[in-house]
Amino acid sequence: MSPDPAGPRAGVPALSRLLEAVLSVGSELELRTTLQHIVDGAAELTGARYAALGTTDPGQDGLTEISTGGAEPPPTDVLSVPIHVHDEVFGHLHLAAKQGDAPFTAEPFTTEDEQLLHVLAAQAGIAIGNARLYETARQRERWIEGAAAVTTALLTGESVADALVTVAEGARALADAAAGVILQPTPAGGMEIVTASAHEDPGDIVGTTIEPGSPVLVQLLGGEPVFIDDSATDPRMTTHVRHRFGPSMMLPLQAEGRLIGTLALPRLPGDRPYTAVERLLATQFASQAALALVLADAQHGRERLAVYEDRDRIARDLHDLVVQRLFATGMLLESTQRRGGPADPAHEVLGRAVDELQSTIQEVRTAIFALQQPPAEVPTGLRGQVLREAAATLAFQPSARFKGPVDTLVPDRVATRLLTALRRALATASRHPDVSRLEITVDVTTPLPDGRDAVRLRVYDGAGTTVSWRSPL
Repeated sequence: MSPDPAGPRAGVPALSRLLEAVLSVGSELELRTTLQHIVDGAAELTGARYAALGTTDPGQDGLTEISTGGAEPPPTDVLSVPIHVHDEVFGHLHLAAKQGDAPFTAEPFTTEDEQLLHVLAAQAGIAIGNARLYETARQRERWIEGAAAVTTALLTGESVADALVTVAEGARALADAAAGVILQPTPAGGMEIVTASAHEDPGDIVGTTIEPGSPVLVQLLGGEPVFIDDSATDPRMTTHVRHRFGPSMMLPLQAEGRLIGTLALPRLPGDRPYTAVERLLATQFASQAALALVLADAQHGRERLAVYEDRDRIARDLHDLVVQRLFATGMLLESTQRRGGPADPAHEVLGRAVDELQSTIQEVRTAIFALQQPPAEVPTGLRGQVLREAAATLAFQPSARFKGPVDTLVPDRVATRLLTALRRALATASRHPDVSRLEITVDVTTPLPDGRDAVRLRVYDGAGTTVSWRSPL
C-alpha cells in the first residue's frame, strides 16, 4: 500500500489505524513480504511520504533495505525507531516527509506518531521472528530433500565423475549459486577444479588450479569451510576466474577422516551474501554428500569385487577342468599316434588333432588371462594390451596365443613398437569384409639366428594374409 497524498485518513482514529497496520504486519510468513508490510504500514500509520527499513546485519537474512515512497528522504525531520528481534536489533525503521493537511505540504512528526511507531515496531519484531523461523524451516526442508535426492542418485551406480557432477549440480540449485564447483587435491599440494556446474557453459573453469602456498589452501586442506564476501577482492583468492564471482562458500567434502575435496558455491558479483543459515545448511549438505560419495565408492568396490570373484571362479574352472581335460585328451591322442607309427593312415589326422588341441589350450589360457584382468581398467601387461587393442579394433573376438613369459621378458620400449605393428595389422584386416577370424601370436621362446632373445608377432587373417614382425629383446 502507499500513503494517501492528502495525508492520513481523516476521521479514522489512530487506534484503528494502528490495529490495521498490526494485522497487516502479521498477515504473511515470507520475510521480504513481511518487511514490506511493515514499511507500508508505518507510512500509512503516520502519513509519511517516505519509509524505509534498514537491516543491521545484511548477511543474516540477505536483505539490506526495504523502502516505499521512491524519493530520497530530506536530511531533517526524520523519525527513526529500532526493531528488536529476540533482544537483538534487527534494524531501524525510518520515516520522513510527514504529509500536512494541504496537498504536498509537510509537517513535523508528533509524539503520538512516535508512540504508534514504537508499538508497530514491537509487533514487527514478533512478525520478523516468526518469518525467520518459517524461512529457516523452508530452507532446511529444501536442503534435506536435496541432500536425500543426491544421496539416492549417488547410490544408484553412477561413475565417480557422474557422482561429482550430481553433487555440484544439486548444491548449486539449492544455494541459488551461479556455479557449483568441485575441487580435489593435486599431487603437488594444490587443489584443482575437476567438476563445474553452471547455468552456462563453465568453459575454462574446469582445470583451474589453486597453487600451493595460496592462503586459502591452509583452511581447505585442513578441512575447514571458507566463506568469502567477494571473490574478486578477497586476497585469499588467487585463481584467474575469481573476477567472475562475488560471494562464495568453499566447503570441505570430508567423511570418516578422509578429505575427498572441496565444494565451492560462488554467486555472481553484486549478488546478496550468504546468510548464516545458508552457510550452516550448505556445510551440513557437504558433509552428507561426502559420506554418500564414500558409501557409493564402497558400494562400487563391493560390486567390482563380486565381479572379480566371479571371473576368478570361472578362470579357475576353466583351468582346473577344461584345460586339464584337453591336455589329457591331447596326451591320449599323442600316445595313440605313437603306437600306430608313421605308416598308420590315421597318423596325420591324429597329428592335426593334437595341434588343434594345443591351439585350443592356448586360446583357453588366453581367455583365463583376460578374465583375470580388471574389466574397467587398462591392463598394464603386454598380454592385456594386445587383447585390448584387438577388442577395440575388430568387430569379432580374435584368437590370441602367447608363447613364453611375454609380460616379464618384453621391455616397455619393445612392447610399444610391437603394439604399433599390431595396430597396423589390425587396421588392415578390419578393412577387408571377408575377414571373419584372426589369429594373433606373440612368441618369446624362439631366438634370432644369432642367438639373441627376441619377440615375434604373427597376425594371420584367415584369408591367406600373414603379417610378421620381430625385434630383439
